[in-house]
Amino acid sequence: MSDAQKTAERVVKGMMAKDAFSQWLGIEVLEIAPRSSKLRMTVRGEMINGFGVTHGGIVYSLADSALAFACNAKGTIWMAVENTVGYPKAVGTGDVLTAVATEDSSGNKLGFYRVVVTNQRDEIVSTFRGTVYNTGKEHG
Repeated sequence: MSDAQKTAERVVKGMMAKDAFSQWLGIEVLEIAPRSSKLRMTVRGEMINGFGVTHGGIVYSLADSALAFACNAKGTIWMAVENTVGYPKAVGTGDVLTAVATEDSSGNKLGFYRVVVTNQRDEIVSTFRGTVYNTGKEHG
């Protein structure tokens, strides 16, 4: 295993241990590497909005966690500065969502990521783009 991969796994393990919201969502880290992540969660009844579908904030939060784990897995602290999200398909109770985050490009200060969220039928339920800022601080 490379040093970069060891760093990625250590950083994300530490982040997840302190991330009560991702834990509440029931997020499971399936894969992690510098610049990418793959997460999964199952939608529960308390995540449904008044229209009977999953609240957009839940799907957004899964994508946001995938972004955070992917960019921070490089070893320095990156913070989101702008995100956009789309919801091409509704999500319901019991759906199993998988978010895959990948880096499109990054420089010394800014990084650009995309996250695709699919359901258990491999249908795209959300597209997400994130811009992140490198604080320059190392993860402890």
